[in-house]
Amino acid sequence: MLDGLHDAGYRACLVGGAVRDMLLGVAPKDFDVSTDAEPEAVVEVFGRKARLIGRRFQICHVRFGREIIEVSTFRADPGTAEDEDDTREIDDAGRVLRDNVFGSIAEDARRRDFAINGLYWDVADECVYDYVGASADVAARNLCLIGDARVRYREDPVRMIRAVRIATKLGLTIDPSAEPPADMVDLLADVPSARLFDEVLKLLMHPAGPEVFAALRHYDLLRPMFPQTHAVLESDAGAASEVLIKTAIANTAARIEAGKPVTPAFIFAALLWPAVRERAADLEREGMPASPALSSAQSHVVSQQVQRVAIPKRFSIPMREIWQLQPRFHKRRGRAPNRLIPHPRFRAAYDFLLLRATAGEVEQELADWWTLVQDDPTTPKPASGTGMKKRKRRGGRRRRLHEDNESPANDE
Repeated sequence: MLDGLHDAGYRACLVGGAVRDMLLGVAPKDFDVSTDAEPEAVVEVFGRKARLIGRRFQICHVRFGREIIEVSTFRADPGTAEDEDDTREIDDAGRVLRDNVFGSIAEDARRRDFAINGLYWDVADECVYDYVGASADVAARNLCLIGDARVRYREDPVRMIRAVRIATKLGLTIDPSAEPPADMVDLLADVPSARLFDEVLKLLMHPAGPEVFAALRHYDLLRPMFPQTHAVLESDAGAASEVLIKTAIANTAARIEAGKPVTPAFIFAALLWPAVRERAADLEREGMPASPALSSAQSHVVSQQVQRVAIPKRFSIPMREIWQLQPRFHKRRGRAPNRLIPHPRFRAAYDFLLLRATAGEVEQELADWWTLVQDDPTTPKPASGTGMKKRKRRGGRRRRLHEDNESPANDE
C-alpha cells in the first residue's frame, strides 16, 4: 500500500492510531495512510481497488487483501472558524460540514484532533515525524488536544467521546485542558444517529467496556446519547438498573477477552431495558394489561432512542425478542417451559434473566430454577414446576436438540 504510492512518486505515511499504538507498545489494529496524492490520484494508482467516499472529508478506501485501508490527503490548516480566510463549510454551531482543502504534512498534523494522533511514519526513510509535540505526550501517557478544546469539540462533538475511549483503552490520562466541557456535552444530541451507533460499538464492545462506561457516566456523556436510560439511572430505581447495565457490559467484555462471539443486541437490550421497564409499569398503573404495556413500552422507548443512536434492525429485532420473552420465564407450570426452551432466542433471554436476578429485579430462585431445568432435564423439578414431570423425556429431547444449535447470549 505505502510502497504503491511511494513508487508512483508520492509521499506516503502511516498516520494516527497505528503509529501511536506502536510507540505505546500496543499491537495496532487499524492502519490509516496519509499522502500528498489527491483523492483522484490515489484512485489512479490503485485502480479498481480504490473508491472515493465522504462529503465532509473526501477520502479513498483501498482494498488490500481482506482489509480496507483508509487513505487521506494532507489537508491545509484553516486556523479557526473566526478567520476570514477559513475555506471550510461550518454551520452556526461551529461544526465542520466540509473540509477538502489540501496542504502540507505539517498543516495536516495541526488539524488532527489529539496530539498523539498527529504522528507520521514515512515509508521512504522509515522515520517518525512529529509536528505537534506528540512524542512527549506518548512518553507521559497523556492525552492532549491540538488547539483550543472548545473550538475543537465544537467542530466535531464526537471528539468528546473519542477522548474517553482512547484514554480509557490505552490507559492514558486526559489532560485537564482536554476534558469534555460540561456545557458542551449536549452537542452530541445533534450528531447523526448512525454515526453515534458506530461510536457506541467502539466504546462498549471492547474488553475495556466497563471502564469506558464509567468514564461516560463521569463526564455526563451517556445523557445526550441515551437520555431515557440516564433518566432512570438518576431516579430512585437507578442503583439496580446500573448494576444490570454494568454486568451486561462486563459479561460482554469477558467474552471478547476470551475470543467468544458477541452482539450489540445484548448490550442495547441492557441499556434500554430500565426505560422499557419503567414505561411499562407506568402504563400498567394506568390500567393497561401487562403484555400490551410491555409491547407499547418497547415501541415507545426504541422510537425515541433511534433519534439519538441508531439501532439497525439486525440488532433491534433480537433485542426486542429478548425483552418479550422475559414474562414467559414466570410461567413454570404445564407445558410452558417445554415450549419456551426451544425458542431461538431462549439462551439470550435466559442470560438476560440472570442479569435481572443479579440486579435484584427478579428473585434469584427463578433464575436458579431455569438453570436447573437446562443443566439436567431429568432432575426432579421444584414444586412450582408441576406439569413437567410427565413430559420429562420429550422435554429432554427438545433441550438436547436445542443445545446442538443454540448460540450464546452475545452471539450475533
